[in-house]
Amino acid sequence: MIIQSERVWLSGQFSPAQIEITGSKVTRVIPFKAMPADLDFGAKRIVPGFLDIHTHGAYGFDTNDADPEGLRNWSKRIPEEGVTAFCPTTVTQSDEQITAALRNAAQVMADGYTGAEILGIHLEGPFLSKEYKGAHPEQYVVPASIDKFQQFWEAANGKILMATLAPEADPDYALTRHCVQRGVVVSMGHSGASYEQALLCAANGAASMTHVYNGMAHYQNRNPGMVGAAFRLDGVYGEVIGDGIHVSLVAANNLFQAKGPERMVMITDSLHVKGCPAGTYYFAGNEINVCEEGGARLKSGLLAGSTLKMNHSLRNMTDRAMVPFTAALNACTINPARLLRIDDRKGKIGAGYDADLVVLEDDYDVLLTFCRGEIIYHK
Repeated sequence: MIIQSERVWLSGQFSPAQIEITGSKVTRVIPFKAMPADLDFGAKRIVPGFLDIHTHGAYGFDTNDADPEGLRNWSKRIPEEGVTAFCPTTVTQSDEQITAALRNAAQVMADGYTGAEILGIHLEGPFLSKEYKGAHPEQYVVPASIDKFQQFWEAANGKILMATLAPEADPDYALTRHCVQRGVVVSMGHSGASYEQALLCAANGAASMTHVYNGMAHYQNRNPGMVGAAFRLDGVYGEVIGDGIHVSLVAANNLFQAKGPERMVMITDSLHVKGCPAGTYYFAGNEINVCEEGGARLKSGLLAGSTLKMNHSLRNMTDRAMVPFTAALNACTINPARLLRIDDRKGKIGAGYDADLVVLEDDYDVLLTFCRGEIIYHK
């Protein structure tokens, strides 16, 4: 198949080009109008597919529900927002519930599904700070344990790709090192760690910071803490929830400026209520209220995940937070691919890469999404 547009995202710029797709791969990128095109998108933008590496659920399904058809439906529908690959993310609950969720995701990955690729599982919790647990149930939050992680690892059949933990909950950073040795990306989050603790956790292998600003102590000029570490630590990636609710647009812009165009990762942190009407729901045993503007809050008013879509996050960062387009798009594509060490096949448009492509309208609505060469969504 040959597709073309006057605006194809290549090496940090839009250029007129044709893309040849064979099977699941991009096989060639050639001059515009060089060959008869099967699909001509005119001047609409063709960009790499988005990666959402921190998302709990959508369309009535939560990762911890351990329902195979719910996960399959999520994978099939998430390309509506331009997501072509994702990491279903757990939440802190009982060992039995987490284990069931891990087994379910691993089984669906093994048995097959249609839509966005399930890259692996993001284990968020239970190794968190009770003080900064957010919506994670406090009774299940525990100190880091290699033995407990190993139980989860076996339940997941080795499909845990990323783990969020609090540095201060990991004595001697032993679990951090253990995860890194397993090839698991460690992200620091839900933590009241000092700057020095975050620094040492990074020195022991942590590569990212989970939803910066949220689930961590506020920045202070004499106690910079986790937020200060997110600003300062070279080479460490920083996640941001780009809904304009979890993080002010000014703060989001500040973070992008501090991290630069190569170390930011946009996430949705979405819940099962994404795609559902406003109302009252339950998440991890907690009652949550979804407002008309899309915010999800506990009865106490505390934020509890989001209903955000990735294409809307891209629009918010570029049009409202005034983040340069290149930096914002990188945060949805090549940066998470680099963090997960899959940037040899994901995150950009090029020969040999997976044919994960999104055709965007000028208002950031998704017109069409290819997942590994297959049209999964067409508006």
